[in-house]
Amino acid sequence: MSQIAINTSQNVNINFTIAGVGERMLAFIIDLLIKVAYGVSVFYIFFNVLNLEYILNGLDQWSVRAVYIILLFPVFIYPVVLESLMEGQTPGKKVMKIRVVKIDGYQANFGDYLVRWFFRLIDTSFAGVIGLISMIVSKNNQRLGDIASGTAVISLKNSIDISHTILENIKEDYIPSFPQVIALSDNDMRIIKENYTKALQQDDRQVITKLSDKIKSILKLEVDATKITERQFIGTVIKDYNYYTGKDH
Repeated sequence: MSQIAINTSQNVNINFTIAGVGERMLAFIIDLLIKVAYGVSVFYIFFNVLNLEYILNGLDQWSVRAVYIILLFPVFIYPVVLESLMEGQTPGKKVMKIRVVKIDGYQANFGDYLVRWFFRLIDTSFAGVIGLISMIVSKNNQRLGDIASGTAVISLKNSIDISHTILENIKEDYIPSFPQVIALSDNDMRIIKENYTKALQQDDRQVITKLSDKIKSILKLEVDATKITERQFIGTVIKDYNYYTGKDH
């Protein structure tokens, strides 16, 4: 599978696997089935359970259409609302283990999801052919909505354990050293731990040094190198963050 290198806000490159066209299509189908099930359920309740069909009697054609639009409104806003609430995922994407991310390293926001949703009208034109062609010919399998919003859809299908997350096992009597770590976000800590773990595996001392210097710069820390090594410093920062944010609980 193709990879995408995302330069994070900490100026660190992380490689992600791009979600395949097939994965995205299956996610779309799952979401479509959910929307169809909602529509069928709403109309069944409206006409058969609540017997509200009389409301439509006497209304003009435009008013009837307005009622239908109101009933189906959740279907129209389904993608943008759920991607915002689920941090780049919908139920279909969650099942397929894929997620929408910004390619500039920042967290995607409501505006980005709104742009993707708006261009969905174009991407799904002609039975989705336009979006499909865009994903096939673009470098990162991006449909027009992805290109316009500066996003991509990545695969999360990697074996995950605690070493791949911001979680760190710490003892109950652990004493933190750097309270400044609370200025970091979960995303910052995830980036730090992923790159630190990779550097340890490859014994890449240059990356460890750069990462250590970057953390010190961001948190404005002055650390005595004679008392703590760069590796010990980064490890302590990770544990301190878990301690102060309660991520170990």
